[in-house]
Amino acid sequence: MPEDAAQSRSVSRENAQHYRWGNDCDGWHLVKDENLSVIEEFVPSGGCEVRHYHQKAQQFFYILSGEVMIEVEGRSTLLHAGSGIRVLPGARHQISIHPPGLCGFS
Repeated sequence: MPEDAAQSRSVSRENAQHYRWGNDCDGWHLVKDENLSVIEEFVPSGGCEVRHYHQKAQQFFYILSGEVMIEVEGRSTLLHAGSGIRVLPGARHQISIHPPGLCGFS
């Protein structure tokens, strides 16, 4: 079977590689290879990331449910379900749940 055909399958939280991070946060690697990474994450009420940056990778946070406050290089933006933001390599960023509640994002 060609390599591309092996990658063309339905993927969800039920069959994706799962990991835990922070305090009770969950992540699922929907796509994980050297050219593309797609992760769905779930963050409980009061959850947040540690401020960090990526040397080479850019990210796009797309909010599936709830609201997220994201701070990128000192500028805070409130994201609602159905919206997203791109974070370029080297940009220090941190997400937190706003208002307290449950949130899912990719």
